[in-house]
Amino acid sequence: MAMEARLSLRQSQRVVMTPLLQQAIQLLQLSTLELQEVVQKELLENPLLEEEPQDGEAPAGPNEPEVAAAPPPEPVPENSRNDQQIDDLPFDLAARLFDDHEERSLVAQEEREDLQFENIARSASSLADHLDEQLRFATEEAQVRRIGGEIIGNLDEDGYLRAELGEIAGRCEATPDEVEKVLLLVQSFDPPGVAARDVRECLLLQLRRDPLPDPLSIEIVELHFEDLSRRRYAEIARALKQPLDRIMEAVEQIMTLEPKPGRPFGANESRYIVPDVSVIKTGSEYTVVLNEDGIPRLRVNSLYRSLLRGSADEARQYVEQKLRSAMWLIKSVEQRQRTLRRVTQSIVKFQREFLDKGLPYLRPLALRDVGEDISMHESTISRVTTNKYVETPQGLFELKFFFHSGIASGNGEMVSSVSVKKMIRDLLGNEDQAKPLSDQEVAQILKGQGLTIARRTVAKYREELCILPSHQRRLAPRKR
Repeated sequence: MAMEARLSLRQSQRVVMTPLLQQAIQLLQLSTLELQEVVQKELLENPLLEEEPQDGEAPAGPNEPEVAAAPPPEPVPENSRNDQQIDDLPFDLAARLFDDHEERSLVAQEEREDLQFENIARSASSLADHLDEQLRFATEEAQVRRIGGEIIGNLDEDGYLRAELGEIAGRCEATPDEVEKVLLLVQSFDPPGVAARDVRECLLLQLRRDPLPDPLSIEIVELHFEDLSRRRYAEIARALKQPLDRIMEAVEQIMTLEPKPGRPFGANESRYIVPDVSVIKTGSEYTVVLNEDGIPRLRVNSLYRSLLRGSADEARQYVEQKLRSAMWLIKSVEQRQRTLRRVTQSIVKFQREFLDKGLPYLRPLALRDVGEDISMHESTISRVTTNKYVETPQGLFELKFFFHSGIASGNGEMVSSVSVKKMIRDLLGNEDQAKPLSDQEVAQILKGQGLTIARRTVAKYREELCILPSHQRRLAPRKR
């Protein structure tokens, strides 16, 4: 068979992910706060981008003749927004620190509502900082501080040591016995139970720190921890030859301990969610309003556009590149806002009963349903609902919250899995604690209510709700 070179033409289609297209896709996934950061960054980096003046803002002054004489900026599609700006700080920090005026009278102090310095919270220290401070006060030996710092650096957010002693010894050029001694020192620090290697050791450290420990509690944790974790209290009573009431008394003391000593130092600061879109009920209809606070209206600087005429090739190429980038950003932001509005309007149409009556009326919904409704691909719906929150008459929800699978009911309709979980939670919350409901019994009760659900599905939803199985709920100790 002879080999020969041949030319041929072939027509095909493919998607080319240019940097500008990647930017447009990325903007779809950004929340409102993240979009503000991106826009502000582009305003700083791209000289052709500028913020449109707000209504009533003074025009350019006489010291800017070139901008005033430049041609008008290219119009940008109108975008409805709220012009409300973020308020300034409620006090002047410099004026507070360097106030040379006389002390105000009590009446003047009452009339002026300023933020007091006593109300300004300090930044909370981390667990590592808290332990490092105690280590510095406990010893001045450089080697002990080095080993202690290595131990503290290998603690997880719950306060447990996640490194082997031999590994720490190798890093610090020390023996395992030296590391063991420093570990005992760190374990004596506050909070009690810190630097333990497992839950059992953590509980023992806390029990032994008690000035009046219960010997039975220590014995249960030390010798019968497996039975304790499985709540086999009767077996513990037989092994220790103690009455069950005495065992339960010791168990109740154990349950007051903290299994995660690092919890108070975790990142538990209050996080305020800014809704990206709001659904407002006006009469019998719902209106979708986008949150555009902090997102400036963008336009192309007219002065730089005028430089395109009569510029050198190199300067012209630079301005054209920045012009394309600016126009693409303006178009991408506008496209993101329109897409977010359309997706939210479609969700409102599908979840109208939920908005009117509440959680039991949340209907199953798939990305495909919204995509077919507004003629968009499922991937676009997924991107635009990522990290987005909506304020509704029923509360604040993530847009992903409205997309759930469904379970068939007796009348042929589908019931949302979220509604089913609420039904299971209510059933188990009102059960007889002496005779808790099993997963099969819950499935039978739901079947009597017209909902066909398997036992394993009930068990799956119960685990997602962090509810223990029936045998563990039955054996849970009761406070006397």
